[in-house]
Amino acid sequence: MSREREPRHRTAGSSASVRAPRGACNGEKRLECPVCEKQFAFRSQLETHLRTHTGGKPFECPVCRKKFNQSGDLTKHLRTHTGEKPFECTVCKKKFNQSGYLRTHLRTHTGEKPFECPVCRKKFNQSGDLTKHLRTHTGEKPFECTVCQKKFNESGSLRTHLRTHTGEKPFECPVCRKKFNQSGDLTKHLRTHTGEKPFECTVCQKKFNESGSLRTHLRTHTGEKPFECPVCKRKFSVSGTLRTHLRTHTGEKPFECTVCRQKCTHSADLRKHLRTHTGEKPFECTVCQKKFTESGSLRKHLRSHTGEKPFECSVCKMKFTKSGSLRTHLRTHTREKPFECAVCKRKFSVSGTLRAHLRTHTGEKPFECTVCNKKFNQSGYLRTHLRTHTGERPFECTVCRQKFTLSGHLRKHLLTHTEEKPFECTV
Repeated sequence: MSREREPRHRTAGSSASVRAPRGACNGEKRLECPVCEKQFAFRSQLETHLRTHTGGKPFECPVCRKKFNQSGDLTKHLRTHTGEKPFECTVCKKKFNQSGYLRTHLRTHTGEKPFECPVCRKKFNQSGDLTKHLRTHTGEKPFECTVCQKKFNESGSLRTHLRTHTGEKPFECPVCRKKFNQSGDLTKHLRTHTGEKPFECTVCQKKFNESGSLRTHLRTHTGEKPFECPVCKRKFSVSGTLRTHLRTHTGEKPFECTVCRQKCTHSADLRKHLRTHTGEKPFECTVCQKKFTESGSLRKHLRSHTGEKPFECSVCKMKFTKSGSLRTHLRTHTREKPFECAVCKRKFSVSGTLRAHLRTHTGEKPFECTVCNKKFNQSGYLRTHLRTHTGERPFECTVCRQKFTLSGHLRKHLLTHTEEKPFECTV
């Protein structure tokens, strides 16, 4: 008795045959991939799967000609051109261009985290986040740069890295046309135009325009310092601060001025330094229009208008406009003198006083009068000297209105009104 021939199927665009396994009945997977033997219930599923082996991409975007191996992927892609977002969250009305994005978003409302790490039991609301997280346990970095062979644990990190080689910046701000190599950087930048601050601290309600800034801020409430220096064990709340700190051990100064070749430890220091060449002062006071080269200098200056003194001494409750002034003041209570002269070992409570003192050893006089060219080793001495040319007398007696060029002269003069005699002979 002859054996019944099994039915054979052929997929479009492929000479590979597809067979149904014996014993197949209704409801069972019947169609088998001839390459990897994966089975499918429907021919359309098998045909789509076969393209993962053949590389076939029959669905082409009529706008940008990008090709896809599934019609559904083309449908999703077309929404990037039309801006269509047909999937709406029933809770907050936010819209999405893919149903999967909506499903993931809904978990931010429900708190659901269905994907659990089998190693540390940490849970995630996206399967992709779990996949990435697992690599922190395995150390796997499957994505390698073809230019410099650097490896990454995420494909997105590799794509972003490749732009450091190509110089590509595909994300452009529609307001000021500034370009970025990451979409996330553009998103953050746009908030500088809109003023949006979507991330709010649950403790003090302060708002931030970046989630990372909020995470860092929260540590001011918790006191957490998760980043430890492997050399001196000092801890930091921000990873960037640790990286910068490490340079105090290595002496590394990776940021070099293209004008004078001066090197800096921080990129921000280089930016500030460059302004000494360009004369740029981008930070302007909205009250008096005075301009500054640094944003911090503007913030301090604004307190001269507002009278704000946010830094208070915990010992005597005296308040200051600058944190540095408070630190210096605290040493009057602790008697600490952390700045030591390398020549004579004399100690000082203020770094600026040490710098001025060192000039008594070197003989350096960097402050020169523009009128008579006389030189001084301290800027304060030059300011006082300039008054001999200008005739300025800024210190006025509140009793008789007599004016003086030096504050010390005013103090002595005031004794003539009070008849105070503070100096007593010990003999």
